[in-house]
Amino acid sequence: MDYVFTFIEGFASFISPCVLPMLPIYISYFIGEDNKKVSKAVINSIGFVLGFSIVFILLSIFASSFGGIISQNIKYIKIVFGIIIILLGLNYMEIIKINLLNKSKGINKKVKDLNFIKSLAFGMIFSISWTPCIGTFLASALLLIAKNQDMVKGILLMIVYSIGLGIPFIISAVLLEKLKEAFNFIKKHYDIIKKISGIILIIMGIYMILF
Repeated sequence: MDYVFTFIEGFASFISPCVLPMLPIYISYFIGEDNKKVSKAVINSIGFVLGFSIVFILLSIFASSFGGIISQNIKYIKIVFGIIIILLGLNYMEIIKINLLNKSKGINKKVKDLNFIKSLAFGMIFSISWTPCIGTFLASALLLIAKNQDMVKGILLMIVYSIGLGIPFIISAVLLEKLKEAFNFIKKHYDIIKKISGIILIIMGIYMILF
């Protein structure tokens, strides 16, 4: 059952407030300037998924190795993640402005001509910026790994988590044409979606701190 729950946590991370609303932007990066090349989008999305999977697997190795320390300090780790998530929510709602968190505005030129290798690096970079945002689900998976203190199982669990998070990206790239209307809707109402996402993030942050 550990693997099933970890897969669900991976998928839940995908539909979190600061991943799902950004999906049209990620897909547009995968396509680049070839708006009709679905194959390019799929290859780049696979590279992107592998990139963040590598980082998460490294985190699982760390969690397995230092499981005792993490378990003892999980309360404080959750508080730190909770505060960061609340700040992300306030930033999404534009109540405060944290330039460091608004990375997506400055990467258009850097990722315009993605290939598989660049997508791999892109995934690794964004996994780091995602970590606080998907902290609720990722922390849960890492805590499970830390408790087991089994490196092999930890790596397998994180691979399952990454599959749960990554499959929707690849499916979105495959179904690019069919999802264009949904992408356009998200882009059109992006400001409203960001504010709703911000509220959800704040609630998630408070929940993480209190529970």
